Order: sequence, then C-alpha cells, then structure tokens
Amino acid sequence: MAVVDEAAIETALAAAAKRDAAAVREVLAKARELKGLGPNDVVVLMGISDPELVGELFDTARKVKDAIYGPRLVLFAPLYVSNLCGNECLYCAFRARNKELKRRALTQEEIAQEVRLLVDQGHKRILLVAGESYPQEGFSYVLKAVHSVYSVKSGRGEIRRVNANVAPLSVEEFRELKATGIGTYQCFQETYHRETYKRMHVGGKKRDYDWRVMAMHRAMEAGIDDVGIGVLFGLADWRFEILAMLQHIAHLDGQFGVGPHTISVPRLEPAAGSDIASHPPHAVSDIDFRRIVAILRLAVPYTGIIMSTRETANIRRETFALGVSQISAGSRTSPGGYGKGEDLKDNAQFSLGDHRGLDEVVRDVASLGYIPSFCTACYRLGRTGKDFMDLAKPGEIKNHCDPNALSTFLEYLLDYASPETRTVGEQAMEKRLAAMDPRCRRAAENLVQQVRAGKRDVYC
Repeated sequence: MAVVDEAAIETALAAAAKRDAAAVREVLAKARELKGLGPNDVVVLMGISDPELVGELFDTARKVKDAIYGPRLVLFAPLYVSNLCGNECLYCAFRARNKELKRRALTQEEIAQEVRLLVDQGHKRILLVAGESYPQEGFSYVLKAVHSVYSVKSGRGEIRRVNANVAPLSVEEFRELKATGIGTYQCFQETYHRETYKRMHVGGKKRDYDWRVMAMHRAMEAGIDDVGIGVLFGLADWRFEILAMLQHIAHLDGQFGVGPHTISVPRLEPAAGSDIASHPPHAVSDIDFRRIVAILRLAVPYTGIIMSTRETANIRRETFALGVSQISAGSRTSPGGYGKGEDLKDNAQFSLGDHRGLDEVVRDVASLGYIPSFCTACYRLGRTGKDFMDLAKPGEIKNHCDPNALSTFLEYLLDYASPETRTVGEQAMEKRLAAMDPRCRRAAENLVQQVRAGKRDVYC
C-alpha cells in the first residue's frame, strides 16, 4: 500500500463543493472532542471562505490548543553544521550547482564553539541540521557532531537534547544515530505531489521520492519513535499537501501505532541562487497560512506543530494560539552563523523573517501570556512515541509538562535573562501558578523552589 494515494486526494478535492455553515459547525464540534479529524472533515474546513466561519475555525483551534498544551511554548535553536549537499533542489541555496554559495563544514571544534554560544544564551535543546552530503569521513561526521554538542558544558548550562534534521538514512544508520542519544529525527518531504517533486528535485539522491517518504518508517523500525515531518508550503497546493500529510500520518500510525511527534510548517522563503524560492509556484497567503496551522491542530490535536524564524515576529504571534507548540528563536541558518552574530548571507540556506535574539523572543512570548519552555524531560524519561501519546490523549501529560516548563523557564530567568525579561517572566510565572489546578501547582512549586535554591535540571 502506497503512503500517499494521489488519486484519492484529487477526488476529495474535486468533490469538495462549498459546504454550508451547518456542515462546517458540525466538523468544528467534532474537533472540540479532541479526537482528531478525518480527511472528509478536513476538506470541509479547507473550503471555508465566510469570514465568520473562519473566525469560528480559529476560535476552535485556540480552544483545542489550550486544552492540550495550555500556555506552554517550547523553544529551541537550529545548529547548521554544514552546507555541503549533493542534491539539486531548485528552491534551496544549498543545492549542488549553486555557485553563489560558499561551502563550509564546521570542524568538531567549531561545532563545540557554536554550541557554547547557544548554551551561553540559555538554550537547552537544539536541532542539528546538515546539508545532504558530508565531508570525506561520511555519515560518521553527523555522529561525531552529536557527541560534540553533548560534550559542551558552559557555566551552569548544557544542551540537554539534540534533535536531528539530516538526509534520510538506512535502518542501520538510523540505529547508529539513535545510539548517540538524539531525541527526534526530523525530515521534510518538501512536497508530497509526485510531479511537483520530480520537477523540483533534478539531481542527487533526493530525486528518489519513495526513499524519502519512507524515511520515517525506517527510523521507527530502527527504534527512533519520535519523528518529525513537514512540507515546504508554496511548492504545491497547500490543500493537497495537508491531505497527503494526513495519509502519511495514518500510514505510520497503522504500522507503528503512533504517528509523528511533530509537524513543521515552513513556507518557501527567498534563497540565494533560486528564482523559485523568490516566486513560489503556489504562494501561501498569511490568512491561508493561519488556516493551515488551525486545520492541522484540529486534525491531529496531540501532534506538536513547529514554526521557524522563516516567519516574521507578527505572523508568529498570530499563530501561537492557533496551534503552534514549538518555535525556534535567535536562529542562524548558516554554518558558523552564531559565532559571527548574524547569518553569513553567502552560505545561509534561506532568508529569515524574525531576526530577534533569544532574550527578546522570550520576553515577547511571556508578555503574551505564554510560558517559554526549555524542557527535555520526556526524552530522558522515555516518554516518547506511543508512551507519550498514551499520556497525552487522556490529558495526563500536562501534569508533567506544565511544572517542567516553569522550572526550565525559571532557570533561564535566573541564569541568562536581561533584567527586563526577568521581570516580565516572573510576572508570567506568578499568573500561571495561580491558574493551575492544585495537584499541578504543588508539583510546579516544588520544582520552582528547588531551582530558586540553586538546583538545575529538575523535572517530573
């Protein structure tokens, strides 16, 4: 059975006549039960055009997001270790034939230095990113890079969890990657539309659609039960992409009993040496982007949604409440970018929309009523894959995540925050503690007290 059935998707889209308000509200009522939505339900939501119904869609997404995640927002930073690549992806600055790009693979010492800079900002989790080719030593370069990240200790800080976004691997290579202690393996299909995929990928191993789409199956077979998927919105019709993504999720769930841990929602952004990146074939408007986030939140309510700094600060603020649960902050998309204090424009993967540093992002997030979380407890306690979902679906995971979010946030405020951010953060923490149910508040207050007493890395 194929992962993606394009004929079924096209049939569903072609038959998607405009639904009346009653049909839309019936689907939204179903979504509020927190059990997810099927493809036919999603098609109904995709067809909404009436502003009042769009408002109801967004309101439902806010309620579902709040019911499952509360005001937590997990923060991380990407760490680009290499822009070497053997693929020819027409939308990407890293593509093999791009002569405008200066190629660089960080040494292990340089990787450690970049990590030290991230730790000294207050980061606790990173996403290790590499172009889909490696220095002469091959895939072992990535394995060494993960070890280099974990080896760094600076002051009271360290990176507690590395997630990895690298080229699809064999099952045996995935086992080697798991053995390094990574958290989530992330890989984007870019587009699920085969014809579009063929046009956009004209060289390198990435031309093989099936090898890429089956990457998560191989990762799970190797024991990596937290995987992250995504598409690059703007290459094909976003409606097709969402339905195909839901098929991918269903396929993983059917074979392994659990779908992806996260979904990323990047939009195509300008990239050096790429006309396509500057003129997306299927550009996604800001309002449609918000609809994408809201629909995904309702369709797969317990799956994390990641938003990167591709988006502007304003767009990020507008979509937090609609379903986003993880964001990058203070990002650089060029190898060595943190050491320079800015992206190196001649070796970055794409243009950023949010250029703010971590402290400013934390302050902004807290001022909006969210609790910035640097928690990595679930990875380290084995609450991953199906075990995580078994706690998430009955709502039990919040009794762990909410206290852990507050303890890691307080670590940041005490060890790294500017005075202004610390003031805003302490106020946000006080409000959150007051709103917690007694059981959760007791657990949170215990962890917070330990952090204030000088302990670090406490969690439940």
